[in-house]
Amino acid sequence: MSQAGTNPWDRQFVNLGRIMQFLRDEDDIDNLVTATLDYLRDNFEYKLVWVALYDQDNHRLTGKGGTTPAGEIKFLKERFALNAGDLLDQVILQRKPLPIADLRMEKRSGEWQKLAQKFDIQGTLLWPIYHRDRSFGLVLLGSNLWNVTPRNEERARLSVVLGSLGATLSRLDAEWRYQNSKRPDEPLLQILTKIRNIPTLTERLEEIVQETHGFVMPDHTNVYWFEREHQYFWRRIANRQPGPKSKQAVDNTAGITMQNAPGLYQALSKDQLVVVVDAKSMTRGEVSNRVMEQFGAVSIIIAPIFFQSELLGFLSVEGSEARLWSDDELNFVRGAAQLAAITAPLEEMEATLDRIASDQILTAGIARAIYSDLDWQNALEQAAEQLCQRLGLERFWVASYDKDNDIFKIDYQYHPKNRRPIPNMLPGLAPVDMQMLENSPDAATVENLDSDFKFLAWRNSLLELDVRSMIVSSTSLSKSLEGILAVAHEAPRTWAKPEREMVQAVAQQIGLIVHQNELQRVSDERQKSYQSVQFGLVALQQANTLEKLHHTATQLMAQVTQSPLAVLVIWLPGRQGGQIASVFASREDYQLTISETLIAIEEDQLVQWANQTEGILPLSAHDLPESTKAWLNAPALGQIMVTALRTTPEHQPTGMILVADRAGRRWIDRHLQAFNMLTNQLSWSRRHLLLVDHLKHNRQELERLNWYKHRRLEDIYRTVSSGVQRLLDADARANGSGGINNVTLQSSLKQLQGSLSPLPQIIRKEQWRLRPNYEAAPLAGMIKRALERVDSLVKQRQLWSQVHNQANVVIGGDIAKIEMILNELLLFACGRSEVGGRVDLWCRQIDDRLLELSITDYGVVDATLLQELHQGREIDPLSPSLLDQPPGLHLAICQSLMLEAGGELSLYQLEDNRILSRLILPISSS
Repeated sequence: MSQAGTNPWDRQFVNLGRIMQFLRDEDDIDNLVTATLDYLRDNFEYKLVWVALYDQDNHRLTGKGGTTPAGEIKFLKERFALNAGDLLDQVILQRKPLPIADLRMEKRSGEWQKLAQKFDIQGTLLWPIYHRDRSFGLVLLGSNLWNVTPRNEERARLSVVLGSLGATLSRLDAEWRYQNSKRPDEPLLQILTKIRNIPTLTERLEEIVQETHGFVMPDHTNVYWFEREHQYFWRRIANRQPGPKSKQAVDNTAGITMQNAPGLYQALSKDQLVVVVDAKSMTRGEVSNRVMEQFGAVSIIIAPIFFQSELLGFLSVEGSEARLWSDDELNFVRGAAQLAAITAPLEEMEATLDRIASDQILTAGIARAIYSDLDWQNALEQAAEQLCQRLGLERFWVASYDKDNDIFKIDYQYHPKNRRPIPNMLPGLAPVDMQMLENSPDAATVENLDSDFKFLAWRNSLLELDVRSMIVSSTSLSKSLEGILAVAHEAPRTWAKPEREMVQAVAQQIGLIVHQNELQRVSDERQKSYQSVQFGLVALQQANTLEKLHHTATQLMAQVTQSPLAVLVIWLPGRQGGQIASVFASREDYQLTISETLIAIEEDQLVQWANQTEGILPLSAHDLPESTKAWLNAPALGQIMVTALRTTPEHQPTGMILVADRAGRRWIDRHLQAFNMLTNQLSWSRRHLLLVDHLKHNRQELERLNWYKHRRLEDIYRTVSSGVQRLLDADARANGSGGINNVTLQSSLKQLQGSLSPLPQIIRKEQWRLRPNYEAAPLAGMIKRALERVDSLVKQRQLWSQVHNQANVVIGGDIAKIEMILNELLLFACGRSEVGGRVDLWCRQIDDRLLELSITDYGVVDATLLQELHQGREIDPLSPSLLDQPPGLHLAICQSLMLEAGGELSLYQLEDNRILSRLILPISSS
């Protein structure tokens, strides 16, 4: 649709060259638009031509003129707001030409649809005016024909002309912005020049506020200062000259609390600039809508006043309407806030020096109290009072860390009298908290315990005591944690660096006390453990019976390992089954419910595990099989430590001992060492007592067997000798009368046969030990035979004997041994009686089951022998005793045999100096 005429190509090139030259040289925007309109009207056959420039700040188009079939009309110079989705907005945003087949039918063209219908405009081309990535406007070209598409050379000319127009508009915009931009450097230098001669901080802040307000021109400019103790920002300085659109400021002198604006506080604490363009359309950010209402602003810039990693306050510029802040404004506000931060310490320097001096006096006083006072509790009390008074605190406590049990023990605490004390023990901390205390060069702070994730293990205990903020410092920085010093406040609070440094300095001084206490505690525990082991070794060595040894062992094991349960299981090598020998439980929930003490050693897996393990085997209760849980059934059972009783690798174990505690219990090295040493001693002591008991039992059996056989042989020798003598006497008489009487011979042979009849029993059945044999015999016959056995001794010593109150009863038991015991007593009585003395036998039936047979004589018996017969021999088997040789040995054997027979034997000295030998004999029930 190029213009008709002579040499059209020459004319087109000439016109294009002229417009390009004009667009490069012209600096007036209206002239540029007018020239462009003239070129489009003269060189293109479009009925509708319209040029509009783009207002980026308000996102709208402003018409600069054009032409219609009715000429230039007012509609072409109106402003058109761009809405998302319409055609004009699409061309501006995408910066690409957009052809329209029929503008009359295009609803997305807005008011232009009506204009197209009015002037019958159909095919239309929307061409953007832009440079690089920024749009400056567009051109609308409309025709009466439908779906008009420009030719390539027309598109090329449009692209060249409108591209040159965009480049020129971009150049003019940049020049205008540079000439009219706000230069923040010069006003900031002016502020710095002015405030260096102003003496007070308040006046310096006022000057900064006024200069900032004049540069940015918001509705309000304010400085807010941070109150650490109560954790809120209060308005310290406000501008005296409000902006042109400012309204009555909202009275927010009460301040912005940190609790209501946590996001704002976090951003300012990180030295970040907070910017809000439009609070009404804001969905999320550092500043909530509620906080914006407190400021009474729709748009705002908040710059932190930050000095030496400490937040002092912030500078805010506030607008009552939405506002897109420029980079120069943001930089100026941040620079002004930094100037405020730099000048803030000047006024407080003298106060800081005074505070440092007072702090030095305080710490020096605390140091003197700690190093000079022998009573460290008084020293800590002085330190607590001074520090709490200096920082305005309610609580102060010192705790030492117990690594073995992972707990903090409160060594000292200071608090008002109307406050509850902190528990004596606090649980161990999480690994991240421990690393923070050990590795951090500064004290740890908690500003609000409700929302802070540090020291979670203490949170519930401290919140119950109304503790909300605190400082915690290790008493040995950059070393293994020995103890902590903590100070606390009952309200949320931020902590200044001098406060943290003071607490840290006091903690290092108190660290000497904590370190000394820790050394003393370790020494005491080692000494206590050493004494416990030493006492345990002596106690195990002194136990002279297995029962005492077992009971002592379980009690000692529970004590030295600090465990609530100890169990000893014993068995003998080669024997089937074992048993629970002793159980010591210090708490009810560790008591065992034992229905059967026998344990199948070969089948119990815990026993087998212990036998197969060299040393100590730790286990969890969850690892135990059900067969073991049947007898190891304490309700609170959690962690177990077990070892076998083994002396040398060549010896078989004779038992196992275990200690148990709650789930997760960890026994420390000194517990393990003590447990191992005492277990070793227990193994040897138990083996020693087993061997001693075994040898003692064998010795007693052989002694009893020897005594019994000796007495029986004596009795057989007496009867056989008597029978042989009778035969000899009969033979002598027979030689004189002509032969032995057959009756006499038969009688003598029967007597000899009767005397030898016990020998098969003794030879076959009682070779190495005595065998019990139950018989029944009348008492009269037993007494008669007993007197016959000592008849020769009675006659030899001319003794007079008599049986008194002889009962007609039948004695039941091992009659042969009872008769030998009676014979032993009569021999002893006759042997100690004087020549011509007397020996009496007294019978008294006690009841239907027992008979008392007593022998009295006027002999003399060693009182020590009588005492040992009543009390038993000395515990020490190496000590001399009258029971080691006759007659004491024989009497002790008779005592043990009578006990086995269900009777009793005892010797007494009566008041009339007679010796009483008392026998209690069982009466036969049949």
